[in-house]
Amino acid sequence: MKFAASLTSLEELDKLDAHSSNGEGVLIYKHSTRCFISTMAQRRLAEWDQEKMPIYYLDLLRYREVSNEVAKRYHVIHQSPQLILVKDGKRVVDASHEGISADVISSWLNND
Repeated sequence: MKFAASLTSLEELDKLDAHSSNGEGVLIYKHSTRCFISTMAQRRLAEWDQEKMPIYYLDLLRYREVSNEVAKRYHVIHQSPQLILVKDGKRVVDASHEGISADVISSWLNND
């Protein structure tokens, strides 16, 4: 699956945060390269049309500092895998493990 971009620094997270004020928001997908459930969640996200809303990928093992900041900034308990919808710099909703799919994103955006 090709993601919109990878989050690799706190500066990129700041830019993403600013971009979340575009009226639509942004999606962050936290992935563990050591977790089978993360692999399955990533496959389910492949069905999502990123033209509707891009998904930003965070390798939480490689970029632990960024992952920790995501948990702190958006007031989410760290989980892996995890999908977070951010609007206006705030977490709107999040899902983890088997709760991650393209259908979940659609339901989030349709309930907005």
